[in-house]
Amino acid sequence: MKIWVDADAVPVVIKDILNRAAQRKEVETIYVANQYIRTPPSKFIRSMQVPQGFDVADDEIVKLVELGDLVITSDIPLAAEVIEKGALALSGRGELFTKENIRSRLNIRDFMDTMRASGEQSGGPPPLNQKDRQNFSNHLDRILTASH
Repeated sequence: MKIWVDADAVPVVIKDILNRAAQRKEVETIYVANQYIRTPPSKFIRSMQVPQGFDVADDEIVKLVELGDLVITSDIPLAAEVIEKGALALSGRGELFTKENIRSRLNIRDFMDTMRASGEQSGGPPPLNQKDRQNFSNHLDRILTASH
């Protein structure tokens, strides 16, 4: 198992949790972004910089992800694509995307896009809180424990 991180917008606190888990469980963790992402010195953690452009990092993750890998992303279409390839997808808030819930999450996302396009102000997601961090950490630990 590898962990692929859609790293353009991952909060620092989530990166810290991932880095500690990668070291503790000795799991290769790759941060993919169209900018340089600094990572701690570790043989398990690295950064992969891709060219600028819309969805270039997402496309690279989809291309490289394999059955049983874990992708950290809040991007619902990316989550749907990696699930289709047999990978797991976990948001930075600790929401585990599955074959059972991804279709409804895509529908909600599309609805919200339509609302925003019509001028509705949604304000975006609330800031990450302690419950979100705990939820993420718990899901990550369960996934990594099950894979080893």
